[in-house]
Amino acid sequence: MLLTQGCSSTTQISLDPNLGGETTRVETSQNSFGLPAPGLTNEERRLFERGDSFFTQNWVTAPASTDARDGLGPTFNAQSCSSCHGHDGRGFPLEDSGGDPRLGLLLRLSIPGVDPVTGKPNPDPNYGGQLQDRAILDVAPEATVSVEYQLIEGTYGDGTPYVLRKPTFSVENLAYGPLSDDIMISPRLAPQVMGVGLLEAIPETDIIANADPDDVDGDGISGRANIVWDPKLGSKNLGRFGWKAEVSTVENQVAEAFSGDIGITSVLAPEQNCPAAQKSCADSPNGGTPELTDERLGTVTFYNRTLSVPAMRDTESSTVLAGAERFHSMGCVSCHIDTFVTAADGLPVLSNQTIHPYTDLLVHDMGPELADDRPIFEADGQEWRTPPLWGLGLIDDVNGERYLLHDGRARTIEEAILWHGGEAETSAENFRTATKKERDEVIMFLEAL
Repeated sequence: MLLTQGCSSTTQISLDPNLGGETTRVETSQNSFGLPAPGLTNEERRLFERGDSFFTQNWVTAPASTDARDGLGPTFNAQSCSSCHGHDGRGFPLEDSGGDPRLGLLLRLSIPGVDPVTGKPNPDPNYGGQLQDRAILDVAPEATVSVEYQLIEGTYGDGTPYVLRKPTFSVENLAYGPLSDDIMISPRLAPQVMGVGLLEAIPETDIIANADPDDVDGDGISGRANIVWDPKLGSKNLGRFGWKAEVSTVENQVAEAFSGDIGITSVLAPEQNCPAAQKSCADSPNGGTPELTDERLGTVTFYNRTLSVPAMRDTESSTVLAGAERFHSMGCVSCHIDTFVTAADGLPVLSNQTIHPYTDLLVHDMGPELADDRPIFEADGQEWRTPPLWGLGLIDDVNGERYLLHDGRARTIEEAILWHGGEAETSAENFRTATKKERDEVIMFLEAL
């Protein structure tokens, strides 16, 4: 987005449809999030396709004749990356209790305290750092998870009613003993994965420049950088990915997802997910040491990094332009920063790109209603990373439904805005008290992203 000052006192807004710079593609189909960035060489396209294969196809139990893809589990949440990221999009929240659970939402676990070397949260002794509700043959799944929703009624400033839903998760049928009395549980919905290579290419100094942990400027926004353990560096690094910016690089994110979600080890996540109480898990055969080779980890990482960003639509629509202006005037861009320029020294196709992700990659206090009360590294129990908004209006096209926020509680963009509290409370209240026309303009702008 470009802001220009005209001859009058009115600020004129111009919208750039190329949200991902030269990596942008014009696409509004179910495959909007799954296309390669323009500009890849022939060799890079082949690497992209190999990564796509390992991202999409199921892993199987070891030992198997398909030894390139064996080693599933022993306990797991999904059999492939695309099980949770369908068409490179978002996962689905759980249905109400009694429904058939769909893939894409998991529960992170921890107990008070951190590892003295890495600073990672301490895992539950019996269940580790993530609850796995599926398992291979002859190994019991760790538990089942259900959810119930409390409906919360409210009204906009003009009297129009709305209904929000607040989830309460339950863990049942624990197979390996009780959870710790002081367990902390955080639901996490799988986000869309396109554009992550561009976010990784934003210079660290540009991200840190937007942090204001002590709110020195007095605007009520105190975004903070989450400094996290990087297993490849063996030291701390700036967090960019995950719902609390708890992962530093795309490669680390891929390795952690293979480990935590599918039970596949790699050089960056070499330990099998088998806490001491789970003997049947520990006794199960594996698919090699590690199960995901460096070459295959590299191909999936490259695939994720080079997925294209879909273009913004209707950038010259008067309604969309008015919505963009209101998005600014309501204060939303204090966290959802619209423009960055990527570094010059990275992967050529991602370098020197002017991008519009609408995120600052910082963590912000979002208030008690969204809190999971589970700290991780320097992010506390009320802080969440500002999610990028590019592609927001295409989630329905890709996944058939739209569930937003970290636990999928919001069924619409309006609901997601209304849940904002803490540092974003003023902006949310500006939206709630706006006229219907003004609210519709903001939603039309966001739908165009």
